[in-house]
Amino acid sequence: MPESAQHISKGEHIDLVIITGMSGAGRTEAMHTFEDLGYYCIDNLPPSLLLSLVSSSDIPGQGEGRPHLAVVCDARNRDYFEQLSTELNRLHEQGIEYRIIFLDASDDELLARYKASRRRHPLCTDNKMTLAQGIDAERILLSDLRQLASMIIDTSSLKPIELRERINETFSESSPQDGLGVVVYSFGFKHGMAEDADIVIDVRFLPNPYYDPNMRYMTGLEDEVRNFVMERNETREFLKNWEQLLDCVMPGYIAEGKQQLAIGIGCTGGQHRSVVLAEATGQYLRSRGYRVHVSHRDLSLADTKGDGGDNANTL
Repeated sequence: MPESAQHISKGEHIDLVIITGMSGAGRTEAMHTFEDLGYYCIDNLPPSLLLSLVSSSDIPGQGEGRPHLAVVCDARNRDYFEQLSTELNRLHEQGIEYRIIFLDASDDELLARYKASRRRHPLCTDNKMTLAQGIDAERILLSDLRQLASMIIDTSSLKPIELRERINETFSESSPQDGLGVVVYSFGFKHGMAEDADIVIDVRFLPNPYYDPNMRYMTGLEDEVRNFVMERNETREFLKNWEQLLDCVMPGYIAEGKQQLAIGIGCTGGQHRSVVLAEATGQYLRSRGYRVHVSHRDLSLADTKGDGGDNANTL
């Protein structure tokens, strides 16, 4: 046994998933889902390379905990799956565990999908088969492999988001919130709109610390400004409703499969109120289990020295 194979079978085990099934049944969507789960994904890997790849020390994730690998196998010819069967036996002999996901769909649904996409079926490249014949031939070709599947998913009536949910339920090692990366940032309207934000909140209705000479050249990262903003009745009422809104919309974004969400919170100059509320929003979302990064887009433009910076005389 190669030394690298010994390392995997006796040391840290690799999480190996083989994605296969009927063409048009959702293999590409499944691969994208595994990519989002942090798997190193390879499409159409020659079966003869599977054991070598699994035994390699170069798989991303090696040395950082158990590496995750997902390999997509498609239908080409009978030899391809005979080779895959041989390689799976070799993996078993080496003590390397794997899981096979078989994606299936009804013939009628596969026909409809191919007609809608106008793509050629992989078994119809020589123009010797009709689309229906290609689907039938592929189903026969895959019959033995289907029997080896750890998980069979019929996607006939599934939307792409529903397929993602099925895979996430089985393979995700984290909470649903972990699948959504959230960026919360403050900004100043005088420096331009938050054009890349999915949600924009305008907090210019809150009392402005700028009018207090003691806080004019401070920022929302300082305790005096934060206390001024957070202790106002207006802010308390806003936060109560804002947090309720977040609790309402965030699960919806997760359900829709959104991977990245940007929330922009703006005041006039991006120095006081928006900074305080961005930090408070980030803290609240973290308490709800979300992965959150907080930044302050225009804080570098703030007049913090009374030298007539960009925010001088800003209301």
